[in-house]
Amino acid sequence: MRISLALQGGGSHGAFTWGVLDRLLEEKTLALDGISGASAGAINAVLLAHGWTAGGAAGAREALRRFWEGLPRIAPANPVFFLAQFYSPYQLNPFNLNPLRELLAEQVDFERLRGERGLKLFIAATRVDTGMPRIFTNQELSIDVVLASCCLPQVHHSVRIDGVDYWDGGLTANPPVRPLIYQCTADDVVAVLLNPARRAELPFTAEGIRERLNEMSFTSALYAELEGIALAKQAAARNPVPIGGLERRLKRLRLHFMDSPELMARLEPGSRLDTHPAFLHALFEEGRESVKSLNGPGTIPLPKRVRAPTR
Repeated sequence: MRISLALQGGGSHGAFTWGVLDRLLEEKTLALDGISGASAGAINAVLLAHGWTAGGAAGAREALRRFWEGLPRIAPANPVFFLAQFYSPYQLNPFNLNPLRELLAEQVDFERLRGERGLKLFIAATRVDTGMPRIFTNQELSIDVVLASCCLPQVHHSVRIDGVDYWDGGLTANPPVRPLIYQCTADDVVAVLLNPARRAELPFTAEGIRERLNEMSFTSALYAELEGIALAKQAAARNPVPIGGLERRLKRLRLHFMDSPELMARLEPGSRLDTHPAFLHALFEEGRESVKSLNGPGTIPLPKRVRAPTR
């Protein structure tokens, strides 16, 4: 089964994606074409790719495990996240210290990833000057690219790459889907989503309102992409004899979503910053279970196909 993966960002909730990927990677018939990601999704993407190029599916599972089990020691509960409501990161962290840089340097061989041609990577970051997305590919990968994709403006200094400053990729592409359609060949694209698409209750607290605004801003770009893809597929379907390669590609394309909206809607707003081992492993297990529940004996554990969201 040849698929591409689109991995959404969401801080510590990315451990749910770790569980989904861990379960998918158990399938002996799985083949990967491309992986896109933003923020925590970018970290999962490069970890999976690093492990895959070094040791196949088993190597990918081990690389993901090492990172998520090593995260609590570099990211304990930190008052900086509370103080970020009142001070800029340039005041709170004048020396721009980021322990994530050391962890990535220790665990990911970016030089090997830059030379990888079989597995395509697409990592999103947002230009501060224009507010436009930038999609970095294999040949451009570095620690700075991943840190740029994870750069929360309220918490971290912007990341400068080739004279351009970047913030979190989730602001403009969370995750990017178009590259998996136009630059890859797999007919199945599996998107692992961390932000609940719908919340039944109206937020009344300042924290709840702020959290819902953040969720909306970090998912609006994805919905715009999906609506555009859905319209393009409809146009291709109306042509009984597709002429161009893109039309044929769109007619074959199948989009799948993996998520756990009930769980994500129940989690407290600050849980995206929770790196307690028990919490991360609970999300990991939920990710694995979300795949197993959709999978019959001997079948490929792909989720049921769903329609693109409509306004």
